[in-house]
Amino acid sequence: MSSTTTNRTDASVNGTLRRRSTETKAAFKTTEFIAYVVITVAVLIASLVVDGNGNGDNGAGGDYFRADRAWFYVVLLTIGYLVSRGLAKSGSRDHADA
Repeated sequence: MSSTTTNRTDASVNGTLRRRSTETKAAFKTTEFIAYVVITVAVLIASLVVDGNGNGDNGAGGDYFRADRAWFYVVLLTIGYLVSRGLAKSGSRDHADA
């Protein structure tokens, strides 16, 4: 046996812990999140503004872009965003002290 043995694990270097990092950024720092928020707001504003006859009052034309359809599109956008974040995170690991 040697007289100088160190009880250092692979995780520590010179007595300090090494921190592993992830491959992906936090969700709020990504362009996907910014695009998701902008498009969601745009869909909701469009559903508020658009009507059947194009002049702003509720005439015989009806409402072409109703609230239920707008919220359906928001749900689809949310599903798409969650899938994209899931794919981005699928191959990465979370921060962990080794």
